[in-house]
This record gives sequence, structure tokens and C-alpha cells, in this order.
Amino acid sequence: MKKLLITLALFTTILFANDAQAIIKKLEKNLRGTDVYSKIEMQIKTKRHSRSMLIESWGKGKKKNFTKILSPSRDRGITFLNLDKQMWQYIPKIERIVKIPPSMMLQSWMGTDFTNDDMVKQSSLVDDYKARVLEKRGSIVTLELIPRSSAAVVWGKIISKIDTKYYTQVEDIFYDDDGLKVRKMSYSKVKKFGSHFVTTKMVIVPFEKSKRGNKTTIKILDARFDQGIDNSYFSKRALKRYSR
Repeated sequence: MKKLLITLALFTTILFANDAQAIIKKLEKNLRGTDVYSKIEMQIKTKRHSRSMLIESWGKGKKKNFTKILSPSRDRGITFLNLDKQMWQYIPKIERIVKIPPSMMLQSWMGTDFTNDDMVKQSSLVDDYKARVLEKRGSIVTLELIPRSSAAVVWGKIISKIDTKYYTQVEDIFYDDDGLKVRKMSYSKVKKFGSHFVTTKMVIVPFEKSKRGNKTTIKILDARFDQGIDNSYFSKRALKRYSR
């Protein structure tokens, strides 16, 4: 009887792990498609000031992403290239391309509550994390994501709530290697673009005392999936070429 219970427990654990990985795969497929273009507004609030940014982004698969800042005017034309988890930035005012080192991946991106790591199109959840189901309530599934030993990721753990009706995120809580909460991302306002469902509003709130009161709100103004993005966006030459 004891052996039977152990066998059933192991079977259930494997079943839930497979279920969790299947959910993550469907989430990533919905978020990325073959390729995706998006136009994004960011509103940044800190203790000292508030400002907004307008951004365009082109992504292909898990490893290629190009980002261009449209406004404010002082930042217009700054571009970023993320290629195979490496990141470069072009600064028009000094006409210089700068490589972002791995040691700076947890640093703030352009003064927001986003990190440079976020802009590397979030390491693939399927490839870099082991997932397990913590809870199911209706269509909402809560997953625990633990980094694989071989993965070069910055988070110690992510607790993610996913709506399996649309395969969109509801909430992510990010933890550091010591198990402390670093920030929360909340997602809302699901809209369909083609065959893909997108949460068009995301709010990032950090837990760190030094950042108390900070908030970054991201709004997806437009998204186009599987349109066929030219590979010219995904080379270092693109940083200056598409800056104009």
C-alpha cells in the first residue's frame, strides 16, 4: 500500500510538471508568435518626477529583439539590440554603440522599473526554468518557476499566475537568490490582435524600500504578429541605421 501511494504521488508530480511546462509553452507561443511588432507607451513615476516614453519594438523568436525610442525628444533615436541574450545600445548624441555587460542586466532600463534583462526579451521560460503547478482556480493557474542549473538568469524564483483561457499573464512576482520579493508585475485589459491575445496594460511595482512609491505602467498601443519582420533589424548595423 505504501509503495502504491508513493507511486501515485510520483505520477501526480510528473503529471503536474508536464502540465506546467505545457502551459508555459502555450504562453510563450501566444506572447511571441513567429515574430511581433509592437508600439508601447511607458509611464514612469518615482518620488521625484513623472515622465512618459513612446517606444517601438520588433521581435523574432526567443533571441532577437530591436527597440527604438520615439519620444521624449531628448531620447528620440536611442536604439537597443538584443541578440542571443547579448545587448547593445546606440546613443545618437555621441554616435556611439555601447555593449551592456552581464553585470548590468539587473540595472534599471532608461530609469524605469524594467531591467536590462527584461529588455533581452525575458529569457525563455520554457528553456531556462522548471515549472510546477502550485494552485488552480478556474482558468487561473499559479506556477512556481525555478531556474535550471545551467540557465544564466537573474531571478531566484518567479511565481506566475496565468489565465489558461487566453494564455496570458495575470501576475508575476519576482524573487532574488535569497528568496526576497523584488517586484510585482500585474497584467490587465486583454485584447486580441489577429490570433493572439495580449494584456495591453502592465503595472510594475518594486518592493525595495529605496524604490517605494515607484511605478511603471506599460500600455500596448498596437501589436502585429506573424507579419514577417526583415532580418536587417537584428544586426549591429541596425542600431544606427534605424535610429533616424
